[in-house]
Amino acid sequence: MNKGTKKDDLSGLTLLGKTTQPVKKLETFPNHHSGRDYTVTLQTEEFTCVCPMTGQPDYAKIKIQYIPDKKIVESKSLKLYLWSFRNEGVFHEHLTNMILDDLVAALKPRWCKVSAEFAVRGGIGITVDAEYTSK
Repeated sequence: MNKGTKKDDLSGLTLLGKTTQPVKKLETFPNHHSGRDYTVTLQTEEFTCVCPMTGQPDYAKIKIQYIPDKKIVESKSLKLYLWSFRNEGVFHEHLTNMILDDLVAALKPRWCKVSAEFAVRGGIGITVDAEYTSK
């Protein structure tokens, strides 16, 4: 039985190979290995958003880990989704939880953790970890 990528897996993907504009849309494809637990890790060191008070840029390393159930996030849609925060004013704690909530809504994973390590500003570094476990 072939458990690799199938043509049908691509049918719902609208961003891959097309747009290069930021968009708050997470696309998924089927997990053909839902009978086992395995961890998917995605990370970027190029995340930016802005301070909601001053408008100054905030830079972060974002690490996303999850154990998929039926769906896997498509990486280009994740890149464009994260890029969509570039000009958004948001506190670090809110941002990390927003990303987690959106991933959980799109994937319905068995487990997911989002870690955001923000660059030091004003002498203080902030790291926020938000975690979800299905019941």
